[in-house]
Amino acid sequence: MRGSFFALLKKDFRLMVSSKFFLLAIGSLILYSCYINLVYVKVDQEIFPVYLYDPEQVQENISADVISVYSPEELQNACEDGYSIGIDASKGTPRIIIASCGISRLDEMRHSYALSKLSSGNSRKAKIIGPNDKEMKNRREITAEFLFFELAAVGFLGLASMLFKEKQMGVIRVHAVLSVQKGAFILSKLILILFADLLFAALLTLCNLGVSAGVEVLPKVLVQAGILSMIMAMAGFFFSITLPDFKQFSLLYLVLAVFITTPVFLAGQTGVEMSWIKFHPMYHLFAAMKNAYFQAPVKNGFYYAGCLMSIFLLFLLARYGLDREMKREG
Repeated sequence: MRGSFFALLKKDFRLMVSSKFFLLAIGSLILYSCYINLVYVKVDQEIFPVYLYDPEQVQENISADVISVYSPEELQNACEDGYSIGIDASKGTPRIIIASCGISRLDEMRHSYALSKLSSGNSRKAKIIGPNDKEMKNRREITAEFLFFELAAVGFLGLASMLFKEKQMGVIRVHAVLSVQKGAFILSKLILILFADLLFAALLTLCNLGVSAGVEVLPKVLVQAGILSMIMAMAGFFFSITLPDFKQFSLLYLVLAVFITTPVFLAGQTGVEMSWIKFHPMYHLFAAMKNAYFQAPVKNGFYYAGCLMSIFLLFLLARYGLDREMKREG
């Protein structure tokens, strides 16, 4: 039994190497790390630029970073991007001008932020807490997002590509004749995908957060990466063993990518208000991954219970799909 399992591991490892799985993972790692270190963290966009039109110069204690404009038209044009904020003080009482960004809470925040800029007094400054400066916060945030979407895609597509290649080579038919243990057949692939995903998660974290901060968050990150990897890999196994060809599988993946991951990205990154998002299972996995990078543990025990139950049910589905395929091939 042990010898046959190691033979399956060896065979699946060679299949991953021949399909350029590790080469693609290394390429993704380099691409993401270069973008984060050379582009993303160097973009220093001023948060909510504030423009002031004050022809009579009645506002005296304004903040130093407020940008002065000299006509109503210039003020109007500056505020049309849905990001910048204008203050019209031409009639004495300051009037806030903004183009709505579509998120009411963010509009209210921009309004309050603009009013705070009308005074340069220290009493309005907030007390800064927490260990993360702006750059480290950005590094943690973007690394968590890249890792989530990479693992969601690799776990789903990576295992599926291996399985479809085995179908074409007639490996499923051979295993059906030899009566190979179905659980071992599934586990050998899951173990390799899991190991590759955990290694990718560790390298991506260390490369972009640094050794000190990376090692600090790595235990929590690897737990969430392992959960996501197992769920997506077994989902990919079930659909790839059930669907007859890769074209149908690719169409399914496109539908899943659009209707499952897109709402998660919008809710987590842009703050778009969607009250139903709490019922979206992928959103909880996404939030847990971000919490791991910011060392905010998931306190809800139902989350881990739900993950374990999902992994168990997906394993049963994968085994059922493999059993049906082997009977058909046999």
